Amino acid sequence: MLKRRIIVCLDVKDGRTTKGVKFLDNVDIGDPVVMAAEYYEQGVDELVFYDIMASARDRGPTLDLIRRVAETIHIPFCVGGGIGSVDDIRSTILAGAEKVSINSPAVRDPELLTKGADIFGVQCIVLGMDAKRDAATKSGYRVYVNGGRVATDFDALEWAIRAEKLGAGEIVLNSIDADGTHDGYEITLTKMISEHVGIPVVASGGAGTVDHIAEALTSGKADAALIASMVHSGDYTVGSIKKALADKGVPVRL
Repeated sequence: MLKRRIIVCLDVKDGRTTKGVKFLDNVDIGDPVVMAAEYYEQGVDELVFYDIMASARDRGPTLDLIRRVAETIHIPFCVGGGIGSVDDIRSTILAGAEKVSINSPAVRDPELLTKGADIFGVQCIVLGMDAKRDAATKSGYRVYVNGGRVATDFDALEWAIRAEKLGAGEIVLNSIDADGTHDGYEITLTKMISEHVGIPVVASGGAGTVDHIAEALTSGKADAALIASMVHSGDYTVGSIKKALADKGVPVRL
């Protein structure tokens, strides 16, 4: 059986790791390079690094910080934020990332997914999607951009299906409603997207307990679970989460 991945997310603002709730009220929680090294030692499968202000400020990726993190860890490393061109993808990969997560720029220029996949391979191109419940949309979920600040006309399910056809090799699916709440992932959204695409889906937003993660990886049919507050708070380690998941019968790399 395919092993499920545990991915730690570092949201970065002005060179520091930050954490908020529903994309608001962010507070500084540490040095992303130091934290990346700690989670690597704990046995995390992958690391995701998001510059949460890059798109809003219309600037590119922070290459120096990406290099420093990449030098610290030896696991797959995905970078998002400010990647709006093929040149940005190239420079981010050359700085040490294995994957790039493209969110707001993909909504503005969907062909960027195709260009990136054609040049670097679909395995390097991740669609980052921030979705929020909205009864006015066909699927019940609307896509937001600019760090969850701006609503779009994109329906979440339609966008996921289209993005796969364009060349995305993975989707990191973040629920704005659940983000930072510790109340559990948005299972309805996660399951819906997972059942309608043929690429890996990473559940994101809302993890507070191991049961939440197990639910996303089983009922939600996600291929991986992205966590942040659970480990940033010190309440859990990556190792303790993986052991608890294994005890529940969820296949993970120990």
